[in-house]
Amino acid sequence: MRLILALLLPWVQFFTIGRPVAGIICLILQITLIGWLPATIWSVYALSQYKTDQKIEAALGEKDS
Repeated sequence: MRLILALLLPWVQFFTIGRPVAGIICLILQITLIGWLPATIWSVYALSQYKTDQKIEAALGEKDS
């Protein structure tokens, strides 16, 4: 679901992962037609980093228990 959101509305996806400043910058970039592609790529990359961070936190949390 977040991947579809990252492709269609990249700036909204930043708000869902807790990065509102990046979301505002992405919105400004996305306003231009040329900036839509870089905004989408940035959003998908940020989403993959977010998922990786969650996996690392989950793995570390399981080891501590």
